[in-house]
Amino acid sequence: MTQLVVLNLSGDFQQGCGVTAQLWSADRATPIQITGKLSSASGLNFLYQRWQQLYEAVNAHRRLRRLRSIEIEEDEAYPTDVSEAAFKQLCQELQQRLNQWLQIDSFAKIDRQLRTHLSRTDEIRVIVVAEDRSLLRFPWHLWQFFEDYPRAELALSLPEYTRSIQTHSPSEKIKILAILGNSQGINTTKDQQLLEQLPNTELRLLVEPDLETINEQLWETGWDILFFAGHSSSHITGTIQINRTETLTIEQLRYGLRKAIERGLKLAIFNSCDGLGLAWDLSDLHIPQVIVMREPIPDRVAQAFLKHFLFAFSNGTSFYLAVREAREQLQALESEFLCATWLPVICQNPAEQPPIWQQWSKHQPIQSKIPNLKSQIAKLLLGSTVVTAAVMGVRFLGLLQPMELWAYDRILHLRPTESQDARLLIVTIDESEIQSQNPDQRRGSLTDQTLDRLLQTLEKAQPRVIGLDVYRDFPTQKQYPKLIQQLRQNKRLVAICKNSDAKYDPTGIAPPPELSIQQVGFSDFLADSDGVLRRHILFQDADPTSPCLAPYAFSTRLAFRYLAANQIKPEFTSDGNLKLGNTIFHRLRDRASGYQGIDAAGNQILLNYRSLSQLQTIAPQVTLTQVLTGKVRPEAIKDRIVLIGVIANSSGDFWTTPKGAGVDHRVSGVFVQAQMTSQIISAVLDQRSLIWVWQSWIEGLWIFSWATVGGLIGWKLRRMLLIGIGSVAILGITGLSVIFITIGAWIPLIPATISLIVTGSCVYGLNRYEANLFDDRKS
Repeated sequence: MTQLVVLNLSGDFQQGCGVTAQLWSADRATPIQITGKLSSASGLNFLYQRWQQLYEAVNAHRRLRRLRSIEIEEDEAYPTDVSEAAFKQLCQELQQRLNQWLQIDSFAKIDRQLRTHLSRTDEIRVIVVAEDRSLLRFPWHLWQFFEDYPRAELALSLPEYTRSIQTHSPSEKIKILAILGNSQGINTTKDQQLLEQLPNTELRLLVEPDLETINEQLWETGWDILFFAGHSSSHITGTIQINRTETLTIEQLRYGLRKAIERGLKLAIFNSCDGLGLAWDLSDLHIPQVIVMREPIPDRVAQAFLKHFLFAFSNGTSFYLAVREAREQLQALESEFLCATWLPVICQNPAEQPPIWQQWSKHQPIQSKIPNLKSQIAKLLLGSTVVTAAVMGVRFLGLLQPMELWAYDRILHLRPTESQDARLLIVTIDESEIQSQNPDQRRGSLTDQTLDRLLQTLEKAQPRVIGLDVYRDFPTQKQYPKLIQQLRQNKRLVAICKNSDAKYDPTGIAPPPELSIQQVGFSDFLADSDGVLRRHILFQDADPTSPCLAPYAFSTRLAFRYLAANQIKPEFTSDGNLKLGNTIFHRLRDRASGYQGIDAAGNQILLNYRSLSQLQTIAPQVTLTQVLTGKVRPEAIKDRIVLIGVIANSSGDFWTTPKGAGVDHRVSGVFVQAQMTSQIISAVLDQRSLIWVWQSWIEGLWIFSWATVGGLIGWKLRRMLLIGIGSVAILGITGLSVIFITIGAWIPLIPATISLIVTGSCVYGLNRYEANLFDDRKS
């Protein structure tokens, strides 16, 4: 809701002021009126005069838009050479003293009543009306009220005003008469460029004109806006320097200005120094609104204000809010130009309504050269599409795969911790246990005698499956007939072989000769190019030239044997995927999430490691010695999958996992086999999630969505907020990736993050270029 507050001040700093406050609202025919009083505050006025002198001193070296012929009187009591620290302290003191003055009881009741009827979301026009010019010149925007109500803005007025009589009707275009006066020492070309960028306008430029030319233009046609840039002053009366030799007062243009106001002149902007005197002279002609600078203004500050104001106002922001936004954006320059936000001020005829840009033209809505909402959305969507296509293209080439696999490993670490799989028992064989066996009989990690004793001991406890993860490509010695019988007849036993590999192992390793092919599984693992084991081969076509003809992986064979007791047998879907019970193991494609163009031969799935602090703790463990010496309770073995494997460093059977690289993080092969076996039976019996990926079109939509989010952030936010909100968005993508991975979904983290950053940066840069028109922040 739009509200109007009029504060009528009768008096001065010396004697004090009577205050009448009127609150006007669209839903009330008459105003709420409150009266109060402000006490004498000559010290406050004296403090402001001191501020003016120090302001002149700290800006003495700036390029100011002030008449060079005007000499500011200096009081010897105040030095002109002051430090910025001292000036900043004075600014704080002035603001503090003003608010203390406004907190006295006789005025505080006005403040309280206003706050009772106003909301922080209201747009509030506050007009201070006074006869005393020193009261009006005071920086009322420092009142705490304006800090508490972010959509409130100040205007000033003399007490005598009336509504102007205008015969003008809207034209096809908004007409602007721009006078670019003496530009010596300043750059008025920037002002010209900003005006030329305005939408749906007819601009008439008068560059360093004479009095006669200005007067003719004021009489010639109806103008909506009168603009002046150059040098000006209000030292004695308001004056502007129209060229290097001529200086004018408002009185010299009185009749021409009166005619222009009658024909529809609604707004005068004096983007020059010390313009309050000009505004007071124009108020006698009852001009609706004037924007001036209350003090001398540096050239860059004047240009920055004009840029921000014109952009906001011409794009639909209300007049008062456009001034406030433009004024507050000057804060970015205050490290160099102190108190820049204090300078712009509206001088309002209270009998007139503030202007609305769109109502000045017959065209509704105005089509702006500055991008409107539809064009902005179109550019946003186009930019998001282009970035998405580029990211998907780079991804297709495999250039993002290393980063995506790295990110995949990281998010696996962030999953909630899981418990051990108690359906497994791992019997480990370390270096000391290998060396303690008879070296004359040992042909591998286990002698026939030791293996015989081990299998007999385990058999007595009735495990459901025994997995021998030890290579044994030689026949058993004849002096161990019981072991030969065990190997041939024990249906619980599953052993390993290894496929030949042309690059790393051209011969391969055969299975124990006593075992049938149904009791053998291949032990091959498939590491990625970075050496990390992330995939799990379930089965593959056997190579007839290899000594290992097992079609199923060791872990798959173990799972089959275990699940058979639950009446679950392997089946295959029409597209060749393994099915166990209600669980389908969908084979990995050659392009699946972060994987792009991998060798997906055989039936591979992603290995969903149990989330444990150490992967070796996948299941309970006992040593070979503990089993052979009877120190393992039969209940710990009964009905379990017992995995027997070597963990000695001499075996060389160690693998890098997503937990990390390096010697300390490498995991013995028997623990990896346990992870793989557990993955299969847990998916079937516990419905534990397998790792799955989206289809390509869903991934593309996901990446496009985050590109759009990045574009929206870049479109709407300033730099620091852009970085902050962008960081939150990246954390959001990461958080969602962790949530999805807990249910088994590997979604594109790196591509989505890249698309968000790139689109956000591009849209921010483009919008900044267009919105700022011509960035003039350079000397």
